[in-house]
Amino acid sequence: MAGTYTYEPAMITSYGKDRMRFELGDVMVDGKERTCALSDEEYIVLCDDVQSAKDWKRAKLKCLESIFRRFSFEPDTTVGPTSFKFGDRAKLWQEEYEKLKKDLKLASVSPSAILMNAGDMSKQPTPYFYNGMMSHEESEGDDI
Repeated sequence: MAGTYTYEPAMITSYGKDRMRFELGDVMVDGKERTCALSDEEYIVLCDDVQSAKDWKRAKLKCLESIFRRFSFEPDTTVGPTSFKFGDRAKLWQEEYEKLKKDLKLASVSPSAILMNAGDMSKQPTPYFYNGMMSHEESEGDDI
């Protein structure tokens, strides 16, 4: 079964394949699989259970991962004076993936986890490292 490739700009206001195509710049649907990174069916599956902005970023991360992994198998080719660097395309998508992944990690750190027990010093764990922990009797004070 061949995939479908459609884009409706009027639908970018709601979470779904058209908005994802818009945000990723994958809107050249006239060439179908030659010009599109993913088919409509793939976007629909990856964006299926989006309920919030956080879910949307996770779905976008899945789309970016799928795209850069797909393009990573395309080899660079040189025929005479003409060369095609398909690996650069995969790198571009991977950079976007890494950037979004980093943003999601930063957003997932909650202030309450960072400030946990900050006010009550009696609940603080004892430190693992301490002054002099690497010294032993033979190296303390005695000259050889």
